[in-house]
Amino acid sequence: MPNPRGAAWRAATAPRVRPFLDANQATLLDSEVALHGQNSFALLPQGVIHADLFRDNVLLEGDRVGGLIDFYFACSDALLYDVAITINDWCMGSDGRLDQTRTQAFLRAYHAVRPLLASERDAWPLMLRLAALRFWISRLYDLHLPRDGELVNAHDPAISSGY
Repeated sequence: MPNPRGAAWRAATAPRVRPFLDANQATLLDSEVALHGQNSFALLPQGVIHADLFRDNVLLEGDRVGGLIDFYFACSDALLYDVAITINDWCMGSDGRLDQTRTQAFLRAYHAVRPLLASERDAWPLMLRLAALRFWISRLYDLHLPRDGELVNAHDPAISSGY
């Protein structure tokens, strides 16, 4: 299935969470949604992605991956999008910036299995921002507009979104 949290969802959901932001955050939200609304990653390699590969969705057995859970947002999208989502969580430093050592180690390991194309390397900075935007919006939505009857573990959007 196509990404349920893609461009149409961002455009429809951002105005709903905007009232919960201060003026600077609202400006940032508007500019990021507009920026990503002008860009398409449809020409990048596509496939089925997890789309939520945060640490809490990976089961570890010692230092090895024992399993993955929470495929609720699995969809067809750019493979690089899954990499950006994962790196935005797994490689974030305590200062709220990407830890370059961990990021480079992750990308080298990924590249050893599936080398990134030049077009993906060019798209990388925007893809990181897009992945952060997706989770910022969804976490704002879950926090301020929870859906009745759904079990949602609302995350603090200020801490876990990269913004």
